[in-house]
Amino acid sequence: LSSVPLQFLFYVNGIYYIFYFVATLAMIIYKSQVFSYPDDFLAPDLALLFIMAILEVLRLYLGSMGNLTEEEAPLGLSLVITVGSVILSVYFLVWQTYILKADVIINAVLLFTYGLESVLKVIAIAAFV
Repeated sequence: LSSVPLQFLFYVNGIYYIFYFVATLAMIIYKSQVFSYPDDFLAPDLALLFIMAILEVLRLYLGSMGNLTEEEAPLGLSLVITVGSVILSVYFLVWQTYILKADVIINAVLLFTYGLESVLKVIAIAAFV
């Protein structure tokens, strides 16, 4: 009953998130050097990026294990954590101090994968029940 497309999406999303994290970190550093980035906002933006990374590792681990073991609880918890990741992604898309076009593109791709993954998680949970 495990979902192969969902497992593949977990794998792809894990690789994409590494790119996302490095690109976002590089852009925050770039913006802090090129623009007059307020010091009061630099630390929170970096902290939110690292919190998002922790959530992402936990989300992908629980989702992958829940899918492979065909258990609803880890997959459901991964779905709940996805909500937090979506909120943080929207923060970096809309409420960040400076938003570049690259921010918009990489966050749009991330939000798309979150949406697709969430639909597949719901389908997998329904199949497991």
